[in-house]
Amino acid sequence: MTAFEFAPGLTVQGFTPPVPLARFRLIAFDMDSTLINIECVDEIADVVGKGPAVAAITEAAMRGEIADYRESLARRLALLAGTPASVLQRVYEHRLRLNPGALELLAYARWDGLKILLVSGGFTYFTDRLKPRLGLDYAFSNELEIEDGALTGRIVGRVVDGQAKRDAVAKACLEIGCSPEQVIAVGDGANDLPMMEFAGLSVAYRAKPKVRERANVSIDTGGLNRLLEITVPSVAYG
Repeated sequence: MTAFEFAPGLTVQGFTPPVPLARFRLIAFDMDSTLINIECVDEIADVVGKGPAVAAITEAAMRGEIADYRESLARRLALLAGTPASVLQRVYEHRLRLNPGALELLAYARWDGLKILLVSGGFTYFTDRLKPRLGLDYAFSNELEIEDGALTGRIVGRVVDGQAKRDAVAKACLEIGCSPEQVIAVGDGANDLPMMEFAGLSVAYRAKPKVRERANVSIDTGGLNRLLEITVPSVAYG
């Protein structure tokens, strides 16, 4: 595929834009540093004074230098064992913000009939709160194990790695009766590549080089609503 700059800070490859947003049936978002402005695990670590050690592992995993996401997550969570669960609420209330353009993109997607999936290697504490707040149809992520009011450093059940993300997108697609070509997947790290490769339209948002190279759309400047320059809604507000 030959990439070309569709507009400043907006690179496209593998298809000819623009295309109607209504052509798609499902849009799937990664959460950390994609739909929201932070890496939740890094912020939890920062609150308890373990930020640099955890952030270094996160960066290595995002760049694809730690091939096994489950290993990188286990290493980070082990450093957080004993952290009071109340720290999660502090991060949600005081540090978590939506990325620019997120609300606009979600509104147009809903208007054009797309179902919205939030699929994350992050944590249910955050996805379960964002789902009703943003009117999302599906949310899928890791459940932190909490005992006696503190993180144990472990996950309950299956770890949501890249394959699990792909499986979640495929399951949602099956439920609503759409083909992979009718799916948009938006991510920023190596862990998002399996679901992005499944989707008919893959979108890298301010992503790592490995992800930008393989995405159909790369948004390098501006907000998530820049995707609307590529996938044009059927209506325009105001």
